Amino acid sequence: MSDNIHVVCSHCGGVNRIPSNRLGQNPRCGKCKHPLFDGHPADVDDALLQKQIQRSDLPVLVDFWAPWCGPCKMMAPAFAQAAGQLEPGVRLLKLNTEQHQQLAGQLGIRSIPTMILFRNGQEVDRMSGAMDAGGIVSWVRGRLG
Repeated sequence: MSDNIHVVCSHCGGVNRIPSNRLGQNPRCGKCKHPLFDGHPADVDDALLQKQIQRSDLPVLVDFWAPWCGPCKMMAPAFAQAAGQLEPGVRLLKLNTEQHQQLAGQLGIRSIPTMILFRNGQEVDRMSGAMDAGGIVSWVRGRLG
């Protein structure tokens, strides 16, 4: 029998307990029935981001961006491609700093795009500036060991 891990649904915020050996078998949320992983980063608000960071046993990588930011737009496809490579071992999320300025300020976001990697509710590392998918994947894997 494998260990269970907590995975927060990016659609409804429900906390799901999943056997770790079944993460790659397309698990669905017990509350809303959406797939827990679809290979794409999810757009989140303040509350859902905080819940993902605090309640998920998975590492969480967040892209802080804004719609007017050219480098953010340039990096978006690479971040989506990285999600396809890192899920289900890492949850990838996007937070629009234009809509959620208070949280961005609390987290010390000074330039965008900025990515922050969280694990066990704590910041592991952050990187500012656009990166390609390979760079994102390498950076995350290097930080998680």
